[in-house]
Amino acid sequence: MAHIFAVVNQKGGVGKTTTAVNLAAYLAAAGKRVLVVDLDPQGNATSSLGIQRAGLPVSTYDVVLEKASASAATLYSERIKLHIIPSVPDLAAAEIELVSEFDRERRLQHALAPVLSSYDYVLMDCPPSLGMLTVNALTCATGVLVPVQCEYLALEGLGQLTRTLSLVKQRLNSHIDITGMVMTMYDPRTQLSAQVVAEVEKHFPSKVFKTRIPRSVRLSEAPSYGQPILTYAPTSSGAVAYAALAQEVLADRVGADVVNDVLVAG
Repeated sequence: MAHIFAVVNQKGGVGKTTTAVNLAAYLAAAGKRVLVVDLDPQGNATSSLGIQRAGLPVSTYDVVLEKASASAATLYSERIKLHIIPSVPDLAAAEIELVSEFDRERRLQHALAPVLSSYDYVLMDCPPSLGMLTVNALTCATGVLVPVQCEYLALEGLGQLTRTLSLVKQRLNSHIDITGMVMTMYDPRTQLSAQVVAEVEKHFPSKVFKTRIPRSVRLSEAPSYGQPILTYAPTSSGAVAYAALAQEVLADRVGADVVNDVLVAG
């Protein structure tokens, strides 16, 4: 059965897309069949994987509104060995268009059902909100990955996220739960980063991945070249961190002390 992860945090700039794209790349490098679903109208996951959004005939907009099948919208990256359902700006309109639709919270679930057997992991990059697109992702997910920036106010909004998860669990998806919190933009030279990690671990015991994703110029540069860190800067600190995070996910244990044996391509 596929592991279906919604990568969620309603705060922007915390590393959702960076985590979705780079974790997906390392899972694919480990030989797993991986699908990325770009649910953000900004389409950063799409462009981060080198896909030009202009002129795309089919996208997540069409899939969510049942205008096209998931398989028809799926593209394959030969270089990274993973699939993606890309996003276009029109996806922003889906939030409004879905409001009056029947069974609107389950549109993505119905759309992905026919293709799930083809994948080991599905990572859904959600927009920085808790709107209808994010609710669709939570409704069909088997777990939630929450990137948390190692900065002041890191916990701001996480209470709202947990309340939304609770409602989704009660009404739409009884199996949904937080798989793990991914601490991003970590700087080991500052006390602040350690304090933020400790605070998150206090509020979410046993839910914080051991791997810390560092602040990294290379991680910031890679999307502008349409590449994950795996191919752009495979020996950088960001690459080593996402390789280790992939190992934790593969071990299926948050905070697992695992050996980093994912192949880092040169």
